[in-house]
Amino acid sequence: MTSLPLDILAETPDYALAIEKLHERGFGPGRFARTAFRLREGVRPFADLSFIARVGTLLVGSVRLSPIRIGATPAILLGPLAVEPAFMARGIGTALLERSLAASREGGHRLVLLVGDEEFYARVGFRKVPPGRVLVPGPVDPNRLLICELVADAFEGVSGMASAERR
Repeated sequence: MTSLPLDILAETPDYALAIEKLHERGFGPGRFARTAFRLREGVRPFADLSFIARVGTLLVGSVRLSPIRIGATPAILLGPLAVEPAFMARGIGTALLERSLAASREGGHRLVLLVGDEEFYARVGFRKVPPGRVLVPGPVDPNRLLICELVADAFEGVSGMASAERR
């Protein structure tokens, strides 16, 4: 948990430019070539599952969740999760994750996929996807492909290509 006076709020269009600048600082221009970006390309994130973190009026973090499918199964793609570099390692990313996953559970969602560091994301329930079980459109280190079951056994029997879910 963070000791900062942190407010976590629903993302609104008013934050779009500030979030884009945060992603630019955190991920650089190469972010557009990443597999996770390709899964999100042209898809609107869930408005009710995407959040920002502020300290006072300063945007210090953002998390977005977008609709995907794994094979025929509806799921969510988590990302990007971004924290202002000067505010990293202060619990902001974890606070954003916890809020977005709680909102996802409350919304009846069952599975969340992401490409990320297992050591960081395991603290909120993510684990490695078994090799070959989920395919993604582009290269990805299989050790970084993670799944979180929001409902017990939701990943049972799920496999296939991950693809964007256009709404």
